[in-house]
Amino acid sequence: MASPTGRAGGKGGGRRSPSLAQLRAFTAVAEHLHFRDAAAAIGMSQPALSGAVSALEEILGVTLLERTTRKVLLSPAGERLAVRARAVLAEVGALMEEAEAVRAPFTGALRLGVIPTVAPYLLPTVLRLVHDRYPDLDLQVHEEQTASLLEGLTAGRLDLLLLAVPLGVPGVLELPLFDEDFVLVTPLGHGLGGREGISREALRELRLLLLDEGHCLRDQALDICREAGRADAPVTTTAAGLSTLVQLVAGGLGVTLLPRTAVKVETTRSDQLLTGYFADPAPTRRIALAMRSGAARSTEYQELAEALRGALRPLPVRVLDAKA
Repeated sequence: MASPTGRAGGKGGGRRSPSLAQLRAFTAVAEHLHFRDAAAAIGMSQPALSGAVSALEEILGVTLLERTTRKVLLSPAGERLAVRARAVLAEVGALMEEAEAVRAPFTGALRLGVIPTVAPYLLPTVLRLVHDRYPDLDLQVHEEQTASLLEGLTAGRLDLLLLAVPLGVPGVLELPLFDEDFVLVTPLGHGLGGREGISREALRELRLLLLDEGHCLRDQALDICREAGRADAPVTTTAAGLSTLVQLVAGGLGVTLLPRTAVKVETTRSDQLLTGYFADPAPTRRIALAMRSGAARSTEYQELAEALRGALRPLPVRVLDAKA
């Protein structure tokens, strides 16, 4: 237990150091504030976890947790030291990752986060490339919205992201892959259906259907409307995904904007749709890989980005060079 002076037993260099297992146990409890849930999260028995946290408190000479019969709380010292413990574990993880990368590039796990408006259209190309060129790479895909992906990247839960940029997030490096145009998807019989050279100003008067809040594609569509001179874009109908959005258009509820990579997949599901193309310069979005600045496997990620640029050339996009 902690001494009255708040110092661990022993003097000077004789003081023991915490083990990684003890730090993992403490950070798990700090996250879950529940011993059973924390033990399950890290695959440790509850008595072993409790003993590891108690041992850590003894080594550090401070009380980390306030235990009651009903709940577990972090002490003020626990709040401060949990931050340090997470940082230590993150650095150890980075050390192991770098050692693995040095031993054998493009092996082991790569946790890739992808936004929903990219995943169905680019993943076939990504998966084929990884299968053919990097057969020993264990690619693990997580489809989430941008905010969740960025949280996962900065927290170390994810290694690499595939999403729309710019992000403007400190500590995150973007590796641009391509630009792609937006097209206008309308129901049959719509005046702009199937036309080319559509002016952006046409968006001022259209009933535009959008994705739900949280999708970056929704924000991009609203930005395009504002650039076209539309002061607002009142939304009465939204959808959680592009497939539903396109079906709403087919049902005559309005029109929508689709990135070119999504057109072939989404518009062939109904014969009640037409596609219109904007005059140059058409509204666009940029897709990139994103990684933590200084990531241990940054050389691999940059090589993967270059390989992806080559693999994506058959798609209706404008592939960018590494300096874009």
